Amino acid sequence: MLQLPALLLSQTPLSARQTAWLKRHYGWLLGVLWLLMQVALLWKHGGPRHVNDSNRYIIYATQIAEQWFFEHDHNLRYVGYPFYCSLWLALGWGEWGIVLGQMLVAGAAAWAFHQALLHLTGRALVAGGATALLLGWFDTQNLNAYVLTESLFTSGITLCFWSFTKAHNGWGIVRLVLLALGTALLRPNGFLVPLALVLGAGWQWRRWLLRPACRPWLALVVLAVAPVVWVVLNKLLLTFTLVETYLRGEIIYAYTAWTLEPREPLQLPPPGLSPVFRLGYFVLHNPVYVTKLALLKGGLFFSYVKSYYSFGHVLAVVLVIYPCYWLAWVGSRAGVFPVGVRAFLVAVVALQGFIVMLTVEDWDVRFLIPVLPCIFALAALGAATLLARFGEGPPRTARSEPLPEPSPGL
Repeated sequence: MLQLPALLLSQTPLSARQTAWLKRHYGWLLGVLWLLMQVALLWKHGGPRHVNDSNRYIIYATQIAEQWFFEHDHNLRYVGYPFYCSLWLALGWGEWGIVLGQMLVAGAAAWAFHQALLHLTGRALVAGGATALLLGWFDTQNLNAYVLTESLFTSGITLCFWSFTKAHNGWGIVRLVLLALGTALLRPNGFLVPLALVLGAGWQWRRWLLRPACRPWLALVVLAVAPVVWVVLNKLLLTFTLVETYLRGEIIYAYTAWTLEPREPLQLPPPGLSPVFRLGYFVLHNPVYVTKLALLKGGLFFSYVKSYYSFGHVLAVVLVIYPCYWLAWVGSRAGVFPVGVRAFLVAVVALQGFIVMLTVEDWDVRFLIPVLPCIFALAALGAATLLARFGEGPPRTARSEPLPEPSPGL
């Protein structure tokens, strides 16, 4: 006699069995989603995508691979990415190796993203849903196929988020510092990652750091770091002609359809000033004009949409990203989750937004994409908070801070 399928003989409802199967295998589904997205990208772009900025990375990487020569000035600010590219060139894999490596790192970052959220919230549904969004949102994966810094930069920020949630001992802290430094070397604005970590750790330890016994030591650290910051800022601004960009009224780089015209003559800095003083002079003497420019660039940056986007793209942003902004706001205020992690995520987004307001927005979303994992992570914390609020059980609450508390004595 033919045996009826076990499913029909079972008294367990089909939906419950599906739910159990999904909980058991959703990790594999996420892996398949990652693979399908990467294959789709390679098919869409016809292989690795080479654009204007790719040329100088490849030239620089070739110099490193063949002569171990590192450039100075502007390209020094991107040294991490050409060094990464040089490894694949030395192996003979060329741009295919560069792009496939970026895709593998992006996959590892997605796994780490899931693990971090599962650790924080204890909710597989929340962690899996946020990871599916990270993998399924086209823009967050699209740059994996480009020979550009943004793919590794996005993955580096994501890995730092995961490492921060796991930094409970000495090795965890060392791993976090190494990841932060490696990410910082990929782009000129990479310094925002270690700075955000300092802000996150500082906010977590603020009560200890502000103790009377710690204040002199904190002042000494600030005095010691200030000259280094001064030199680094001047080096970073040396080849970025921000004042000239302001004079052109650019909101989007090299996009002349949207510009801001000053209503009164602008006061220019005198010659001979250092880059930081030059920028500071222009801002202080033209505050209204600079403020308008900054608000336009910041608003456009966070709005995500541009007038030349398709209706479908704009609709997807409105229906997906804007609710994530609201959930991220909820998550940033959810005191049940470690304050250091939340402060780090908020700091990354805020610092990137501030940098765009200070410089210029990109015609695409290259500058927003690296911080989307932080927004998605905060949104996941917000979703876990709302689920708890509406009776779905509390989020995992007995979570210690990621960084160990300092000893009370000096």
